[in-house]
Formats: sequence, structure tokens, C-alpha cells
Amino acid sequence: MEMLIWFGLMILFLVMETGTVGLVSVWFAAGSLVALIASALGAGVVVQIILAVAVSALCLAAVRPLVRKYMNPKLVKTNVDAVVGSLAVVTEEINNLQATGAVKLGAVVWTARSTEDVTVPAGATVRIDRVDGVKLFVSLVNTPVSKA
Repeated sequence: MEMLIWFGLMILFLVMETGTVGLVSVWFAAGSLVALIASALGAGVVVQIILAVAVSALCLAAVRPLVRKYMNPKLVKTNVDAVVGSLAVVTEEINNLQATGAVKLGAVVWTARSTEDVTVPAGATVRIDRVDGVKLFVSLVNTPVSKA
């Protein structure tokens, strides 16, 4: 009788696994298989349960980190993330109070705001601190400025 139960559980876990994208229940199918074999060899119910739980836990602990490593793609910085830390030239005075300012980075002109809340004159060199939507937040590089 136990053999039928373990076989049924194994099939149930495998069917459940086919309905998921990630590995969810294959660990329990492996535990059920070991318990099924133990049942066929005449082990008691308590031993079968202990084996099922132990094998499921071991499979989960040993294999899941490896599988997740290969199943999850590595995050790659986009071109927007790559601009952080770059230098740009101010093309329109940056004034946070008036919500004005633009910088040119390469061939692209971006809307800009000062991270330090200072007015930055046109022609100044700035470092890009962060990107928020289509705005660059910048800080001045070695040029005197006036407080906004």
C-alpha cells in the first residue's frame, strides 16, 4: 500500500513541476522516489517518511543554488546605467529653482538638475551622479559656482 502512495506522490509532484516555470516540486518527487524504493525493500513507514524528507531537503539544499545560478540571467547594465560617473558639458545653465538646465553627453543633449542644489553655468564640466527618467543629476567638477 505504501508503494502506491509514494508512487502517487511522485507522479503528483512531477505533474505539478510540469505546470511551473521554475523548479518547485521536483525535490519532493526525488524524495518520494527514494521512499518508494525503501518501501519496495521492506523498510518501515517511519523510515520511508524520514528518507523522503531527508532526500527532499538534501536535493533542495544542494541542487537549487546551482540551478538558480544557471537559470537566472545575469543583469547587464544598460547604456543609461553606463553614463553614471561620466563627464558632460553644460549647454544650458542648470538652475533647480527655475527647473532649467541641459548637458551634452556625447552627441545627446539631456535635461539636467544639480545634485548639490547650486546654479551651474553653461560651459562648465559636470559629473553625472544618477539618472532619473530622462533627467541627469549632476555635480560640478572644479569650477566655482553661485548658490541657487
